[in-house]
Amino acid sequence: MHVYPLPRLLVAAALGSTLALLPLTAIAYESELFSLKNRWEHTVSDLPANQRESTLKTLASEATALAQENADQADVLAWQGIILASYARERGGFGALSVAGDARDVLERAIALDPQGANGSAYVTLGALYDNVPGRPISFGSSEKAGQMFQRAVEVRPDGIDVNYYYAAFLLDEGNTEAAREHAERAVNGIPREQRELSDEALRREAQAMLSRL
Repeated sequence: MHVYPLPRLLVAAALGSTLALLPLTAIAYESELFSLKNRWEHTVSDLPANQRESTLKTLASEATALAQENADQADVLAWQGIILASYARERGGFGALSVAGDARDVLERAIALDPQGANGSAYVTLGALYDNVPGRPISFGSSEKAGQMFQRAVEVRPDGIDVNYYYAAFLLDEGNTEAAREHAERAVNGIPREQRELSDEALRREAQAMLSRL
């Protein structure tokens, strides 16, 4: 998915006097967040592996700056956490652990502001972080916490492709084949998110491949 700033500006101009009543800071924040979401989607869905780390590093810096200016906006914090988590995954190694810790902290602040966790996305990202980083004393990894986060994500958005796929992958790693099959089926039959169609359809295919192996 690509960024389309010109149509967005044209739509804003068409709103006329209604747009003039909105605070300029809110308009800037929404526009910047829209851009970050779309560039993240393009990065993780379309870019070759050798370009993703550097691009995500740049996006992480931008997301952090935006969050500093909008520290009370749960959706901004959630997306900062998602982007940081993606950057940590691409970076890998011990150097990624501090980035993963920053992602966890930001996502927890987002959830404190919004118990729905950006429609479940903050919870599923936290689940992946707890599942993939090493446990103590090296880092904060915890299968128990990962399971709790994935369960919460599914509660918030039970028909989500992403929440069910990642929960299914976690359950499979934990040896719970029956539950993994259930959530993989729910992922295959799930509903893609608006503006996240590319990544969700890729996860739907991954869920289908998982089912064929079970």
